[in-house]
Amino acid sequence: MNRFRGYLLILPTAALIFLFVILPYVTVLIMSFRAPADGQPYGQGFSLQGYSQFFTQSYYALSLPQTLALGMATTLLCLILGYPIALHIATASRRWRGLLYGIVLSPLLVGIVVRSYGWTILLGNSGVINSTLRNLGVIERPLPLMYNNFGVILALAHVFLPFMVLPLLSSLQSMDPAIAQAARSLGARRFTIFRRVTFPVSMPGVQAGCILVFVLAISSYVTPSLVGGMRVKTTTLLVVDALIDQFQWPFGSAMALTLAVSAGLVVLIFARLTRMKWT
Repeated sequence: MNRFRGYLLILPTAALIFLFVILPYVTVLIMSFRAPADGQPYGQGFSLQGYSQFFTQSYYALSLPQTLALGMATTLLCLILGYPIALHIATASRRWRGLLYGIVLSPLLVGIVVRSYGWTILLGNSGVINSTLRNLGVIERPLPLMYNNFGVILALAHVFLPFMVLPLLSSLQSMDPAIAQAARSLGARRFTIFRRVTFPVSMPGVQAGCILVFVLAISSYVTPSLVGGMRVKTTTLLVVDALIDQFQWPFGSAMALTLAVSAGLVVLIFARLTRMKWT
């Protein structure tokens, strides 16, 4: 009887997971194998043409490793920038912690379109950075800060930095300060304490933040399209182009599913290498 009540309790959660997670994936999976057609989203019967078109045409196939590399670079940059911020907030006094916490969260109050457009104002050929350097006589020609991987990675890192800081902050704040004090009393230096105590304790936050930022970065559409100017071709941009502009639902679904499976494999490899604990 108690076991039956337990099943009833998880039934609403299971229904939501099926409705919003499993069912969309099953729909995309079926659509990716439908036959293409002219003038309509898909035709009769099933076909592997969507996958064949993606892997045999270099224009589409090369977008996959570029998208994954873009996500990894964004994740690494967010980790390098976010860890000192999280560590500083975790060790700050209660008086300043709330203010710093608010500063980290404040970018989330602004829409991603506005934040991405702000980077176009900064990085453009006639933007703030290039105009300032030219007026100071530092450069003669504008630096290529936009419409390339550099600009997209920089903008994505700014957009998703809070999603790296928050898990790190949670792990660092859960660490008992007495552990670091005990290491210091035994003669350990700051770097040794960080390498042997602080960083291992914060690994759950590092893992959660890296996975969160990586998944968000490779699925981002607004920032690559605005800052990259459609010159940085990611699989996500090509998926939207196939679904909306070309009206090729099977091809777009095949690309979307391939990207999802590839991202899942990267996450599993990362979890394996970092010995991530799932429970």
